[in-house]
Amino acid sequence: MADTNALTGTWTLDPAHTRIGFSARHAMVTKVRGHFAEFEGTAHIDGENPAASSVSVTIQTASIDTNNQMRDDHLRTNDFLEVEKYPTITFNSTKVEQVDEDTVRISGDLTIKQTTHQISIDFEFGGLAQDPFGNTRIGFEGSTSINRQDYGVAFNAALETGGVLVSDKVGIDIEVAAVKVAVAADA
Repeated sequence: MADTNALTGTWTLDPAHTRIGFSARHAMVTKVRGHFAEFEGTAHIDGENPAASSVSVTIQTASIDTNNQMRDDHLRTNDFLEVEKYPTITFNSTKVEQVDEDTVRISGDLTIKQTTHQISIDFEFGGLAQDPFGNTRIGFEGSTSINRQDYGVAFNAALETGGVLVSDKVGIDIEVAAVKVAVAADA
């Protein structure tokens, strides 16, 4: 991993280069993939003591996008995310631990439809770089899965051939690009 001094600081998600994606089985034979287009997040990284680090992310549920307007509109209804009643999904870390040289495990509270459960995501360090505009950037990739029923996202339909229309298991894939917040110089 990079020099701990270079990692230490406050970072904000770069929405143009970050993807918060998901996938779920459809009709038991294929996966539907999508992402959320609108979100914001901050990480406070302590390179010397990763346990003192923290992450906070807020996702706008109405920004769900599966590349199919009819399906997206259905996902926004009371059958799934109820975006009018529950406009955000949040994640707030409760524990950060270094797993190995290139992996950090972030555990925390995921809240969907005002229901909160603890999840853990292992993130692999992608790198640290200075962009042409003078910004320090960092990258991580991670994935996990949740059971949507645990969060009250319960709509389904039985199939004539057996099984159900939508799987309970939802995979979450996250590709993070964050920009280091510049520290103001003392006047």
